[in-house]
Amino acid sequence: MKRVVYREWRIPPERYWSLLGFLAALIGIAALSFGYMEHQGHWVSGMNNSVVWGTPHVFAVFLIIAASGALNIASIGTVFKKPIYKPLGRLSGLLAVAMLMGGLLVLVMDLGRPERLIVAMTNYNFSSIFAWNIFLYTGFMAIVIAYLWSMADRQGGPFNYPIGILALVWRLALTTGTGSIFGFLVARQAYDAAILGPMFVALSFAYGLAVFMLVLMFGFEEEGRPIGPRMMRRLRNLLALFIGIALYFTLVYHLTNLYMAKNDSLEHWLLLSGGIYTFLFWVGWILVGSLAPMWILYHPVLSQKREWIIGACTLVIVGGFSAMYVIIIGSQAFPIAMFPGHTILESGFADGVNGAAAPYWPTIPEILLGVGGVAVALLITAVGVRVLQFMPESLADDVVAPDEETLDAAPFAKPA
Repeated sequence: MKRVVYREWRIPPERYWSLLGFLAALIGIAALSFGYMEHQGHWVSGMNNSVVWGTPHVFAVFLIIAASGALNIASIGTVFKKPIYKPLGRLSGLLAVAMLMGGLLVLVMDLGRPERLIVAMTNYNFSSIFAWNIFLYTGFMAIVIAYLWSMADRQGGPFNYPIGILALVWRLALTTGTGSIFGFLVARQAYDAAILGPMFVALSFAYGLAVFMLVLMFGFEEEGRPIGPRMMRRLRNLLALFIGIALYFTLVYHLTNLYMAKNDSLEHWLLLSGGIYTFLFWVGWILVGSLAPMWILYHPVLSQKREWIIGACTLVIVGGFSAMYVIIIGSQAFPIAMFPGHTILESGFADGVNGAAAPYWPTIPEILLGVGGVAVALLITAVGVRVLQFMPESLADDVVAPDEETLDAAPFAKPA
């Protein structure tokens, strides 16, 4: 078995600085968008008294749960002792920290009063799930940094397994806590469900792995590092499995709501007559984000082709944003049942007036702010792999799994 060698990402300087310049430009535009909304007030966004968490929260929550899912690769290699995944552990940890930082930055910029963040960090109300999540997010970063140290430094080797177990438990708690932000809210009919916690864990596995695979393939393709068919077979099968698990939890969530008579109107609205939310649920979340990539990943021919695998990962990410939009915004747009069995004719906050959903359309500043969070995550990743040894030189079959039989013969990367 060959020794796994890590080295920096050595693409040509002009290519590297062009990439960083593009990401920096996106971040700059996002900063201008934040400044515009901060100066003018949130009335320039699409948010209102009913939809108080808008498109920036869609980006932020996606990045946060994808960060947890990205670390799954490192956990499989360390905690579950699968040697084929160990060479990916460093990149997995880096991407997890980068996406969490990008997501949290969007959340802070979307608070409306970001300068009061210090109040939230120094005054805790432990009856609120939001206070718990502050500890979960900051603790996750500290644990993952220690996890990376145990992977990269020989002195940290003995601590790799216990830190890996702690990271696994902590990230499961983090994702459950993020889902519970919505699951513990009884004010919104669609939120009040304990299953949202474990459902977010299942979603994080799929979204995090899809992002990780795209970053991995892009980084290796740009420099000509090889990825063997055995590694790609493992990753694509794992992604297909995670998509299926996420679909299962989605099915259970909606079947539970359909079984409860009080949620009949909610499910009818979301599944049949919710307009953009119905479209995003069936087309974005279910068809594009789940069924189509599963078909690609299980297809005997298409699953062997690099371009189709990239397409499947992209579809999963598109489906992830659709899912977050439906869960976060659609649940707020559905009218609150202020007085069950009665129709409200007039309300200063438009709560359930004539059973109509609250209007919301994302504005350009909101979208640009969310895109800026993605750019921050990618910028941190690009700088990290450039200056430190996060990526292995090769993921060829004779390096990562020399004792396994070759089941796939199609190459997935340019030769080194």
